[in-house]
Amino acid sequence: MGRTLVIGDIHGGLKGLVQLFERAEVTKDDKLIFLGDYVDGWSESAQVINYLMQLEENQQCIFIKGNHDAWCIDWLEKGIVDDVWFVHGGKLTIESYKNMPDPVKQKHLNFFERMKDYYVDEHNNLFIHAGFSSMHGPAKERYSSNYSWDRTLWEMALAMDQRIKKDSVLYPKRLLLYHEIYIGHTPTLYYNMNVPMHGCNVWNIDTGAAFTGKLTCLNIETKEFWQSDILQSLYPSEKGRNNI
Repeated sequence: MGRTLVIGDIHGGLKGLVQLFERAEVTKDDKLIFLGDYVDGWSESAQVINYLMQLEENQQCIFIKGNHDAWCIDWLEKGIVDDVWFVHGGKLTIESYKNMPDPVKQKHLNFFERMKDYYVDEHNNLFIHAGFSSMHGPAKERYSSNYSWDRTLWEMALAMDQRIKKDSVLYPKRLLLYHEIYIGHTPTLYYNMNVPMHGCNVWNIDTGAAFTGKLTCLNIETKEFWQSDILQSLYPSEKGRNNI
């Protein structure tokens, strides 16, 4: 029986993803759950999507949509170049698509549009790019942008007084809804960490691959994790998102 591996934000770093899968010895029996932000950062965003589409043909994959993916959808579908997106990696993503035929771009758009806002597995674990604000869970979320933008869930989990027990009225209702919650979106580098972090039952797998960090995948059963080299070392002539 295969493992369930959750993968953090890739941000156009195909070399890191290939290296990571080699180190984790990923097989076709493994279930792979990607937490979003496949594009924007390093120079191979379109190539990352090609790789993931081929991967999907051979094994079970779950693809969560991130905020950078939503920006890319707007560009692929409507030609909208969001000013913030362009500065935060969109420019390199556009360049990665410059020689790609329109039919292939359409296949990529279809792939992006099939991505999930969130996923709940058979063990009541939640996988979501950023978070949610509703005390009744993401299905009751009033603002769907929170799926890919919310940071309050993670900040709350980190700031929780560990002495507060789950049966206390003070324990956050959002955290009680799920066995475990897996997110990306907020690089652990912000907290001077380059490995996965957790607060309460929330696990953050974004270890800053877009910046000066590594790409990470984690086995949700054992919490063993694997990492690529620092992405900047794999793309030595590039800056990723370090120039913003």
